[in-house]
Amino acid sequence: MKIITAIIKPFKLDEVREALTEIGVHGMTATEVKGYGRQKGHAEIYRGAEYIVAFLPKVKIDIALPEALVDRAIEAIRLAAYTGHIGDGKIFVSPLERAMRIRTGETDSDAL
Repeated sequence: MKIITAIIKPFKLDEVREALTEIGVHGMTATEVKGYGRQKGHAEIYRGAEYIVAFLPKVKIDIALPEALVDRAIEAIRLAAYTGHIGDGKIFVSPLERAMRIRTGETDSDAL
């Protein structure tokens, strides 16, 4: 089992969710986050004064998957989140040692 964490632009969330559903991924956690990378923020003008916005709004998606779906999920996220502009995001894959569905007590792959 693996856990995929993706940081994407907020307006791409629905497209990513639909792409993952099409390949058989039926659950995810999405969290509104702020951060920066090469994009380094931007300047905004508010009431005539310029402000530097160092942390940009993003959405963090966490998905627990069986290993068989990982490569397809990565590609689905990459294609759905792509705009071709700086700040499209990142995808991270980590091992998932154990999972449990609280309601039924199912464990590992059965809990996903």
